[in-house]
Amino acid sequence: MADCKQCGTAFEVTDEDLEFYEKVSPVFNGEKYLIPPPTHCPQCRQQRRIAWRNERALYKRKCDKTGKEIVSCFPQDSMYTVYCQEAFWADDWDPRDYGKDFDFNRPFFDQFNELIKAVPQIALLNMKTENSEYCHRIYDGRNNYMSIIALYAPENLMHTYYTMHCKDCTDTAFNQYSELCYEAVDTEHCYQCFYGLRLNNCKDCYFCEDCTGCSNCFGCKNLHQQKYCIFNQQKTKEEYDVFLKSCSFESYLFIQKTMDEAHQFFLEHPHRSNVLIDASNVTGGNVYHCRDSKELYDWYESERMTYCALGEKSHDCMDVYGMGVGEFCLESVTNMYVNHLLFCSSTANSSDLSYCYESSTDTANCFGCVCMKKGKYCILNKQYSKEEYEALLPKIIEHMKSNSEWGEFFPVEYSPMAYNESVAQDYFPLTKEEAENRNWRWRNEKDEIPKVEKTIPAVQLPDSIDDVPDDILNWAIECELTTRPFLIVKQELEFYRKMKLPIPHLHPDERYKKRMGLRNPRKLWGRTCDKCRKDIKTTYSPERP
Repeated sequence: MADCKQCGTAFEVTDEDLEFYEKVSPVFNGEKYLIPPPTHCPQCRQQRRIAWRNERALYKRKCDKTGKEIVSCFPQDSMYTVYCQEAFWADDWDPRDYGKDFDFNRPFFDQFNELIKAVPQIALLNMKTENSEYCHRIYDGRNNYMSIIALYAPENLMHTYYTMHCKDCTDTAFNQYSELCYEAVDTEHCYQCFYGLRLNNCKDCYFCEDCTGCSNCFGCKNLHQQKYCIFNQQKTKEEYDVFLKSCSFESYLFIQKTMDEAHQFFLEHPHRSNVLIDASNVTGGNVYHCRDSKELYDWYESERMTYCALGEKSHDCMDVYGMGVGEFCLESVTNMYVNHLLFCSSTANSSDLSYCYESSTDTANCFGCVCMKKGKYCILNKQYSKEEYEALLPKIIEHMKSNSEWGEFFPVEYSPMAYNESVAQDYFPLTKEEAENRNWRWRNEKDEIPKVEKTIPAVQLPDSIDDVPDDILNWAIECELTTRPFLIVKQELEFYRKMKLPIPHLHPDERYKKRMGLRNPRKLWGRTCDKCRKDIKTTYSPERP
């Protein structure tokens, strides 16, 4: 057992963990440079990694190259140089122009931090999209608004998080192959499901949880292949239709009352200890079609993964977050189509990188590089020959060992985003004082005052969508919970009217927090099964009912 350098918690480093560290340790001129065992526990390692990932903090600003107005995850007053996507990917500038000689009189991380501040950063990740400029980490989508991590041809999405193969959905999270869903979390192959949680292959369901293959169900829990059920009670089609017509789905008060009733009903029924679907020899939660993995969360179609979260189609990785199609990676965050990454952030289509940030497009065999494109054998963005690279890098590793840097991920204090702009704030929330006491940056939130005709408290909104005027598009609505103002855009209003749904009373950030609060933590606890009395590992803490 070892004690975490950050929180002091005792944690285990297994023989299998050490074998993996040895397997991915780099080799130069026939000599392997071993990566030392971790000094932080798995939770603190994850916190440190995801403090380097901004998903939802978006700002209006100007491109530092073209001067045009853009949407960016860097605010206008950021210390970093920021290029719009067209300018960033243009061939008229080269990241190697910012290359630096390695200074053996200074720590590596200090030199790397200076390089990040010098090299232009991409405003946000938004590729091959149409009418989707207010989205981040989106690819090949059209007509989307404020959707984060939307992949595989997303269309007509609004305020969604982590969707794949979805269209016409609003206020959802962790959805796949779903359409016309609203306030739905963890759905797969669903159609017209509303206010649902963990639904698979369901259609026309309302306020349901943990149901599979169901249709025309209301307020149901743990049902399989059922239809026309109300709070788990079987009804005829005629009875169900009469009941459904009596429901005022267009009323905000009706929705709130029904959600409370459904929640109380769900507490009376068993809850699955973990969501592990087609998962063999796996521990963790929300894992689908995986095998031989430990502490794996929100992951699909992978094998031999350890302490990983949010990804798919990968194998043989440890301590990674946000990955698609990767192998033999260690302590990295936000990577796609990668091989053999060590301590990297935000890389794509790359291999054999160590301590690189925002490097992509066939980049390989680079160390300590920033925003590298089609680079090979570069250190701190400076070009070397293969022979020079392989001669210099072992010396740098030895230098990092002397400063206790080798084997550690980038420090949180050097992250390009403030702590409360990063994903770390979602899973490891801190106050401003707590963050600043650790020397981690904090950004004071400054909501832009909307230029509107009037501002209205959410509680004064019409209860029914039928009574909402077109003029609401010119109103600022004060969040019922925080009073933060938010707007309704035309695309949203059309969706609410089409689906007969009331106007939300909470700011989009609060709605996101509420949805994420429905999901279990990415953590396992020891507990006793309430049926068979066996000891189990579960994502439900012992204090929860």
